Amino acid sequence: MSTKNMKRILVTGATGQIGSELTVELRKKYGGENVIAAGHRRKPSEKLLSTGPFEYVDVTQKDSVEKVVEKYDIDTIYHLAAVLSAVGEQKPQLAWNVNMNGLYNILEVAREHNMIRVFWPSSIAVFGPETPRVKTPQDTVLIPTTMYGVTKVAGELLCNYYFIRFGLDVRCVRYPGIISSETPPGGGTTDYAVEMFYEAIKKKRYTCFVREDTVLPMMYMPDCIKAAIDLMEADPSKIKHHVGYNVTGMSFSAGELAAEIKKHIPEFECEYKPDFRQKIADSWPMSIDDSVAREEWGWKPDYDLASMTKDMIEKLTRRFAEGRL
Repeated sequence: MSTKNMKRILVTGATGQIGSELTVELRKKYGGENVIAAGHRRKPSEKLLSTGPFEYVDVTQKDSVEKVVEKYDIDTIYHLAAVLSAVGEQKPQLAWNVNMNGLYNILEVAREHNMIRVFWPSSIAVFGPETPRVKTPQDTVLIPTTMYGVTKVAGELLCNYYFIRFGLDVRCVRYPGIISSETPPGGGTTDYAVEMFYEAIKKKRYTCFVREDTVLPMMYMPDCIKAAIDLMEADPSKIKHHVGYNVTGMSFSAGELAAEIKKHIPEFECEYKPDFRQKIADSWPMSIDDSVAREEWGWKPDYDLASMTKDMIEKLTRRFAEGRL
């Protein structure tokens, strides 16, 4: 079905790191009234409230989802509501409930209402210690050691099942760490990168919770949003991997990021005190092979470490000067 028919979009997790910016971008594209933002506990930003409808939704309760779907005649869902990796290790039962039961409810509602398409973000957390850590391939061993990773592997399989069994057009990408200038960190292992920028602007110093030589794949938020929308707009005949496309923007170490920031803020100092998140980081890939996404639906990131750092520092410096950081 053509994207022209994608009229009524629901974004769950719209107050989160990706959701808050993706919602605004979708509203620019499809019109504010046609993109309904849904959050659970976190207070929505002024931008979210002023650009279109907002509803409180608990994705672990099917009727809560259904009510909004029927009220706005939703035909497309971007399902982003989730408990992330670091919080998931502290509260594994909560992570399972939100990530698995929430996804199941979304897929069931989408199936019952004959929806056009569902987007769901998987993650590099699907990979584990047995997975090749450099240029991790699209099809490889998925034995994660975190509850977040377990829910992402199970979620990929569930999405694939709904595609095969019910013909529901579910599309997934495996996101690396996401770096954003708009939303504060939300409990992920790769959040050190976001925190480092914020603290460099505010205090000129940062204590990093992973080692200096820790290399992880990352992506700048504009590329993250681009990946979601490009995949959702791709011709269905091109989509071969409904379970989750590898996508990436760049890979760098914590030390390399600190050095890049120092080029813009020479007085910036970073020290390294690894905590429990180091073990999570060590179980994840250092770089990702996303050639399948590039070949099948033309994925290509716009930002590298240098261009992202420059853009982040400009945006955060402006926000700090305005007292909004």
